[in-house]
Amino acid sequence: MKTFRFAFTFLAGLSLTLAHAQAANPIPSDPLNKDAPPANQQTTNQHGADQHPSMPGMSMPEMNIEHATSALPSPHAGSGTSWQPASVPAYEWMWMRGGWELMAHGAIFIDYNQQGGPRGEGKAESVNWGMLMEQHRLGAGTILFRQMFSAESLTSPHPGFPELFQTGETYHGEPLVDHQHPHNVFAELAALYTLPLTGKLSWELYGGPSAEPALGPVTYIHRASASELPLAPLGHHLQDSTHTSFGVVTTGFLIDRVKLEASAFNGHEPNEERWSIQLAALNSWSARAFVAPTRNWTAQYSVGYLDKPEALEPGNQWRETASVEYNRPLPSGNWATTAVWGRVHKLATGAHLNSYLLESTLNFRARNYLFSRLELVDKDELFPQALVHPWYRIGAYTFGAERDLVQNRVGQLGLGIDVTIYSKPSVLAAAYGNFPVSFQIFLRLRPGRMTVPHSHET
Repeated sequence: MKTFRFAFTFLAGLSLTLAHAQAANPIPSDPLNKDAPPANQQTTNQHGADQHPSMPGMSMPEMNIEHATSALPSPHAGSGTSWQPASVPAYEWMWMRGGWELMAHGAIFIDYNQQGGPRGEGKAESVNWGMLMEQHRLGAGTILFRQMFSAESLTSPHPGFPELFQTGETYHGEPLVDHQHPHNVFAELAALYTLPLTGKLSWELYGGPSAEPALGPVTYIHRASASELPLAPLGHHLQDSTHTSFGVVTTGFLIDRVKLEASAFNGHEPNEERWSIQLAALNSWSARAFVAPTRNWTAQYSVGYLDKPEALEPGNQWRETASVEYNRPLPSGNWATTAVWGRVHKLATGAHLNSYLLESTLNFRARNYLFSRLELVDKDELFPQALVHPWYRIGAYTFGAERDLVQNRVGQLGLGIDVTIYSKPSVLAAAYGNFPVSFQIFLRLRPGRMTVPHSHET
């Protein structure tokens, strides 16, 4: 509990700092000021690239801003090499130093998590991650370095974050069931090089010792539609679990609004040493196609062959995913929605497992959020001691609300709550109860939302 006492003390102190900053530098909200762009507005330069301005208070000449942002690899950048809509809001800090464009963003959730039913439990915990990015011109292209870290190995209860029907990875050599594993300390250590070949054709090369192959949608940690949801989707291991793979090389081409890419990577899931980098042969592969027809839409299909991904299960897997993301900026907020299908074919058992997800987050009147996640997932790891692994179709339906207590250009501190109800086969009632209900109460802390300086209006 020392970790949580420290975390709550840290949050309390930081909230006072943010509140003081807000009083000194409030977000402009005068509806009569027609010249002030709304907080969610993005502008485009003459080449159509999105303008992401510097962190307020940083000294960045306009020319340097345009030079840096026009060199961004893609206005649709999500996680790894994936795309999400260019119109999604940015919660980050950014500044320039010696020709380098430097960015930092992340999120900390401090919450009480109560999972219902006979197999549920209540725990205090913290879901958290932080990312640093450094970008510079390199020859005719740009090089972008990314480092993502998480302290969840210290802030998650043992054996992991309680989550009914969740499966995947291990704890003390046993399958982890009804818990979500913490993320690794080094969740990403990677570099992305982008080289324009013609006006509408570019080549990309990405990889690193901890990186994300071209497989699956934008991982839930970085999706705008999941920005207010602390827990991982139940379908995580059928959709985007490879977002931390220890050894990845990806190459591909951007052709106007389309991206075609392929990866070679280490398909083994991380072990229980959350602080280590577990390099192995690039024994797996994947291919993915992304399309971004407008600023508000992206879609992808991907397929991958994973060599022995599960630590305690024999055999290899085929994985397929498809997803669509929609984002709509609002005058005083934003609406982000994602639909995902993921399928795993386990070659050793012949099992075909499907997952379906629909999640959405609505930010309205600047400070208020409504969010939901609806899932149907096939699970065959709920009872690992059984000789036969039948699969069960599980439904999880989460609904929540949140309000920013502090909101300014430096940071945002929100208070939220969510409730999850489930559907399941009746045969599972003896283990999980007839009607388990779970809930969370949480504080969320992240950088402030970036706004556009007046000089960039078009």
